[in-house]
Amino acid sequence: MKYRFDRYHNQISQLGYGCMRFSKKGSGIDYEKAEKEVLLAIEKGVNYFDTAYIYPGSEECLGRILAENNCRDKVYIATKLPQYLLRSSGGIDKIFTEELSRLRTDHIDYYLMHMFTDYAEWERLKAFGIEDWIRRRKSEGSIRNIGFSYHGDTEMFLKILDAYDWDFCQIQYNYLDEHTQAGQKGLKAAAEKGIPVIIMEPLRGGKLVNLPDQAKKVLASDPKGYTAAELGLRWLWNQPEVTCVLSGMNSEAMVEENARIASEAEPGHLDQKDLEIIDQIRQMIREREKVGCTGCRYCMPCPRGVDIPGNFYYYNLMSMEKKSSARFEFAQNMGLRKEPGFASLCIGCGKCEQHCPQHINIREKLKEADRALRPLPYKLGIDAARKFIIR
Repeated sequence: MKYRFDRYHNQISQLGYGCMRFSKKGSGIDYEKAEKEVLLAIEKGVNYFDTAYIYPGSEECLGRILAENNCRDKVYIATKLPQYLLRSSGGIDKIFTEELSRLRTDHIDYYLMHMFTDYAEWERLKAFGIEDWIRRRKSEGSIRNIGFSYHGDTEMFLKILDAYDWDFCQIQYNYLDEHTQAGQKGLKAAAEKGIPVIIMEPLRGGKLVNLPDQAKKVLASDPKGYTAAELGLRWLWNQPEVTCVLSGMNSEAMVEENARIASEAEPGHLDQKDLEIIDQIRQMIREREKVGCTGCRYCMPCPRGVDIPGNFYYYNLMSMEKKSSARFEFAQNMGLRKEPGFASLCIGCGKCEQHCPQHINIREKLKEADRALRPLPYKLGIDAARKFIIR
């Protein structure tokens, strides 16, 4: 296993274990199976384990495995405060105390504000006294590092990044999402501030494993013999700004394979041929897109607040994944922002089209995107969720 460093020079395995996808057994987690996989990962040198309050049974399972096998001191635990569930300052301590109990520990090594999409969420936490709470918890040692996980656009990520003296952050990042969400710009901005970056969804939940047939042929022609998953992981570890890549491993074979790759990959190890193959595969995936938007953002800002690249990103996602999963991601990551930037805000001024290098008929495509992403049941669902979550 190769290691990279956090802000305080602690070694973090560049492969992290994402505990959201522990295998199920009946109505719960298959504890015996998860135990074997976690212990194998620790044996292979993995020392960063990521879970969350809202992952059903995950914190309890991880805590039990570590306690019953006396290996809590061999790993770092990362878990998260579900800031979107909070209704008062008292809820912060209540949830955190419950997490310590579930995880059978007296401290959390890496604690995240879960799923920021908007700066307003941080402002709301500040109104609850979160900064004093963090200071208190860090001074007593029950939290060692404080960070946040993020699912919004680049500009909002940069604003949150500058809003507090964070110890680390976690972003969705892969070769298909290189310039969406926090993106490469956000990754580099965090690295420039000395803030470690943890990567989630490195293979887009398996979407970069199940490639189009044409892309599979390109990959098979490469004498290095990289699998689709391996190439995706190596693309991330090729970048020095990446600290740790989370993988939701749920088989011993997956642990073995990912640990092998993580023992070999390092910054700059991919050659030009490798990068060209990734570019070819990326283009083949995008050939199925409905809008030729590159996410360059020359069309922004929209005077009415429409997130043009964001709408097109999720519209395109519908042609590459299940429509329902793309709509859910749209609802979660865009729909729950304080200012969501829905395409329906467009008044047809055409200012955006004057600046689009791809010469996209943006106004017409926004109408298509809105109809596809927000059919009536989803629109009603998003509206209801916004009333509950956004205060």
